[in-house]
Amino acid sequence: MDPTAPTEPAARAASARPSLRVSVLMRRVAATGPAARWQPWRWALEDVVPHLPQHGEMARDLYDHGGGLCRIYPGHLVELFRDDAEGYYLNVTTPAPGWFVLWRLHEQEGGEPMPRPEAVSLSYHDAGRWLDAQETVEQVPAPPEVVAWLRDFVQTHYQPEPKRRQRPQSFQPLADRFGNPARVSVEEKRRGGQG
Repeated sequence: MDPTAPTEPAARAASARPSLRVSVLMRRVAATGPAARWQPWRWALEDVVPHLPQHGEMARDLYDHGGGLCRIYPGHLVELFRDDAEGYYLNVTTPAPGWFVLWRLHEQEGGEPMPRPEAVSLSYHDAGRWLDAQETVEQVPAPPEVVAWLRDFVQTHYQPEPKRRQRPQSFQPLADRFGNPARVSVEEKRRGGQG
């Protein structure tokens, strides 16, 4: 499936933004080190792939063998916003441009906690905000056709901020440690009691 192909007509009508529908793959992997004593496995982002009709609309197991459970979470919409062109630029100019996925573990009644991808993005700014909020964010490489699509968007919409000349420090007004204007006197200091 060509990721640059338009999404469904209803989604396109609702949004004039370039967008892709993707599915997220999460995999349960064996834990290593001291953490393995109380939890033998952990969830990790496996991949982000173009959404295909056979993925359906509901999360489901793809395979489960030898403790290697892999689940697919279909139907995530990734939109490109013109005002976030810098975030896409930062991604596309790295040696390994990638997808950023925010996901959380959700408790299942009577079962093990299961991962749930909450958002998928190609913007460094989105990933930074999510990490600042102490969310679980992982990255996987984006395929070349998605990187080319993103690069085209960046070339069309990214405008670097013009560099502003910084005023030399010698022209800055003096201030004391409390932020009040300071005065400098060139007169000799008077010594108390001496004429």
